[in-house]
Amino acid sequence: MAFCKQLKKLEQRKKFPPLVPDFAIELRSETDRLVPIQGKMQEYIENGLRLGWLINPQDKQVEIYRLLKAVEVIQMPAILSGEDILPGFELQV
Repeated sequence: MAFCKQLKKLEQRKKFPPLVPDFAIELRSETDRLVPIQGKMQEYIENGLRLGWLINPQDKQVEIYRLLKAVEVIQMPAILSGEDILPGFELQV
């Protein structure tokens, strides 16, 4: 089991540079399937992303990803806050 975790980490290093941003936004396009984008956001979090927004216009929702917290889903329209990662930043969706 430990070997599998180590292998996964090595694979992730190939996908991601050693630098991880504190914040990221993913906007789901009409042709995107939701599950792969959610997986991508989860990978970001697992690699150290502190705050991420998955904006999903098709379902009129935003998924908020935070380090060490459960994903929060809110309905649009909403004002998203940069919280303590981007103090004072707000985005109206």
